[in-house]
Amino acid sequence: MKEVVNNGIVSGLLKDVRIPAMFHAEQMFPRKKIDPQDIPDAVRKQLSQPQFCGRIRPGMQIAVTAGSRGIRNVDIITRAIVDFVYSCGAVPFIVPSMGSHGGASAEGQKEILAGYGITEETMGCEIRSCMDTVQVGTTAHGKPVYMDRNAWDSDGVIVSCRIKPHNAFRGRVESGPCKMMTVGLGKQKGASFVHKDGMNHIAENIPEMAQVVIDSGKILFAIPCIENAYDETMLLEAILPEQIIPREEELLKIAFANMPRLIVGESDVLIVDEIGKNYSGTGTDPNITGTFSTPYASGGLKVQRTCFLNLSEASHGNGLGVGLASTITNKIFRALDPEKMYPNCITSTVLTSAMIPFVAANDLDAIRLCIRTCNGIDEENVRIVRIANSLHIGRIMLSEAYYADVLAGKYPGLKALDEPSEPIFDEEGNLISAI
Repeated sequence: MKEVVNNGIVSGLLKDVRIPAMFHAEQMFPRKKIDPQDIPDAVRKQLSQPQFCGRIRPGMQIAVTAGSRGIRNVDIITRAIVDFVYSCGAVPFIVPSMGSHGGASAEGQKEILAGYGITEETMGCEIRSCMDTVQVGTTAHGKPVYMDRNAWDSDGVIVSCRIKPHNAFRGRVESGPCKMMTVGLGKQKGASFVHKDGMNHIAENIPEMAQVVIDSGKILFAIPCIENAYDETMLLEAILPEQIIPREEELLKIAFANMPRLIVGESDVLIVDEIGKNYSGTGTDPNITGTFSTPYASGGLKVQRTCFLNLSEASHGNGLGVGLASTITNKIFRALDPEKMYPNCITSTVLTSAMIPFVAANDLDAIRLCIRTCNGIDEENVRIVRIANSLHIGRIMLSEAYYADVLAGKYPGLKALDEPSEPIFDEEGNLISAI
């Protein structure tokens, strides 16, 4: 496939589309948080309770999970768990727990962890990465449940993860300890069985399969975190195995209540500066952007066109989620690595996320294309929302069409920081006005 070229025919068709002036705005949400320097003490406080530390005995080989999501302070949290295990006289090691991510390879999964600062040197313990699994058991409906072989061969597993609304389904539990035990620790083989019935059944499969893992007796406890609307750690709580499913259900409600959102609610065009697996499993969190890959979840911004401009280095070529955009740029297209993307789709059975949308030569054309192809709008007063990524939306940019309403207080929690000004692009058509 030939690339669309800068200043070619497509650029010519779009050259008269005006991109409106934009202004910076601050979104304000509740901000309960645990400062990074206080996280080790918070972990120790949780794990020092007798019901948890009593499960760790000297000499035990203990597996600590670490996933592929961009969890804030994940290196600090993981190191604090490792240090606590050492303090009990046991031997911790880290198990990459991310299903088929990292190209469904042992080295690829270690590479992802290294991008989050989780290495043997920084953690002070071994990282045992493999894709081999052991069948833990079978559900009442005949579904096999698998676990990473290194974790299974350990004397116990500590499940470290984040609780957050999922990007493709709704259920009692979504992204959290149950998913980590079944999808993350299940590696590619286990994850494929979780997803095999489709996203319309995964909400039933995950807790049922998680119960099989819990019943195996291999899980010592879970210690999930929850983040606030600013992508900061706000809660850490240790949970005994028999309480994981009901407690995760309760904590998910807290996670939902602390999710950020784009306060304007509706827009014509959404610009996302950078997508990536470190922001969401589908590049951007659809709970923010409204770009869902299945009909089994909904929410986020109501928007007609969406353009993605860049792919994060932390994604290592896995641009899953590009298929949810109206357009991407040549920059993203060139960075895509199908060997990293496609294993996720094969495992999840959701193909939409990897489909290639309209590819524009540069940022300028991508934005112009979105404006030009919107239906039923006034192009002179087009409503545009621009975000850096879906994790950090405390500071955003809005087109001038919103300005008077923001000043008038139409959107509580939204404050204009400056006056609208023309966006700046470099000679290559890259957007260089900073958010």
